[in-house]
Amino acid sequence: MVWWTVGLSVVAVALATEGAPPPPALSAPAAAPFCEGEYADSYSALSPQARAFEQSVKKKYTYCVRSTAVYECLSYGAEGNVRRSRTPVSAHGTAFAYRQQAGETLLLTNEHVVEWPDVTSDAHPVEGVPSGCKRVKDGLSIVENEADAYDRDDIALSMAVADPQLDLAVLKSKAPLTVLPWKVGRSAALRERDVVDVRGFPLGVFNATNMGKVISAYDRDEYKDWYHDDFVIDALLSQGNSGSPVLAISCKTGEFELVGVYHAGYSRGSALNVVVGIDQARDLMNNLRRTPKRNEGTTPLDALARARVAKRAEVSATPFFPFGSRIAAVFPRADGTLLFALYGQDFPRRVHPLVVLEDLPAGSADGGFGRAGRVWFGGERGLLERPRAEQDAELQQQLARLLDALRRDATLAFSYQDSLPSSDESRQTFDTAARLNKTLERTIVAHRDLSDAAAELADRFAPDVTESATRTESVLKNPPPPGIHLGLTSEPRGGAPAAAPPPRDSGARQPARTPGGEGPSRGR
Repeated sequence: MVWWTVGLSVVAVALATEGAPPPPALSAPAAAPFCEGEYADSYSALSPQARAFEQSVKKKYTYCVRSTAVYECLSYGAEGNVRRSRTPVSAHGTAFAYRQQAGETLLLTNEHVVEWPDVTSDAHPVEGVPSGCKRVKDGLSIVENEADAYDRDDIALSMAVADPQLDLAVLKSKAPLTVLPWKVGRSAALRERDVVDVRGFPLGVFNATNMGKVISAYDRDEYKDWYHDDFVIDALLSQGNSGSPVLAISCKTGEFELVGVYHAGYSRGSALNVVVGIDQARDLMNNLRRTPKRNEGTTPLDALARARVAKRAEVSATPFFPFGSRIAAVFPRADGTLLFALYGQDFPRRVHPLVVLEDLPAGSADGGFGRAGRVWFGGERGLLERPRAEQDAELQQQLARLLDALRRDATLAFSYQDSLPSSDESRQTFDTAARLNKTLERTIVAHRDLSDAAAELADRFAPDVTESATRTESVLKNPPPPGIHLGLTSEPRGGAPAAAPPPRDSGARQPARTPGGEGPSRGR
């Protein structure tokens, strides 16, 4: 079970005039073994100047946010008269200031830290409040900590914009708060084993710094209203840390850069915590504009759709479908796995795949179409698997989009092909086939760029003369030996193979908060 607690151009974030001085200009440190990528995998890469600056800053840029609400509940008395009772609730989380503009300070936090449901229900519970109660009042403020009962020095906050899909919200304060002194980085450049630094208020009790490493550079989050990309870290975090800035160390400057916002963790994984990648929050932070709502009208990629694709691929001698300017195919394997293969523009004169993506059967608790597995890149010499540890977040995002598009296009293409024999039986079947054909034509055009990008990846990662290639037939027919780790995005791990975390069923994730109640359990 998992509880779920921006790219921006790299620009310096101004400090508030009352805050600490800006960090000194730093010369780029010499290249080191722990800085092979854009971010370091050792704290040794942090420059002495940056380390000294952090230690000298007395006014921190992270703040403890108290979110309050009052719910009105209706009930009937013994004589049948309606009774009204009101229940106050509160919760605590973390926010950090990132900009001052127009006389106000903007802060970023999680949407679930500051939002309460309009009406309580089984789907939207509030601890200590019965279902069916209506929210009649709410408030936001900065406090010293959860135990702060003196409200005269609290700093009032107001909502600027909230995005439930990203689980992010921008707050406004008229007070000139100290803002984040470090640049906004690129979460797509993160790799497994990069070190991270998390600043927040665990349990709403005190301002703390936690350290950890990236253990999975990519994780897709589609739980309930959430619809965004995460990465997974092993920092020991708690409720109350929701909304904390996650920093990485730039190999170019030796300084910290903002790469994400912590928002959740695996409740059955002691140190598996997920972070919203900062690349997705550009409009939210800069323009106070939320991302467009995902299209709910598209064909759902669920277990039923997967069963139809698997059956079609099993009985068909030609399991091919168009994908952009190329041809793709889906092959079923005896263990229930589907393999999506994308071919070059010279297919069928040359029949070696450019990319093969493994789609594992979803567990009963996972839901959805399937789980992303291994990936191979191919050329004339054959196929070569590229292990997940070699892939940065940007490559994993590309592969996740490619697999999702292949699933959808196969589902659509097979539905259209199946509609053709009966298309003249009635006006309804004719219209259905025509509609599917138009949708398929639009999809082919829309996926040309994705198809070209996949071909470019194959040029980069196909086996060369020094590498041992695998025959295509072996990949398409033979399952891996027992014990081989299959998950590409679903089971995060470090360097060595590790046990998979718990499945993500309907009870697998909860927002990283427990509103109401007493003591530290109130922290979000």
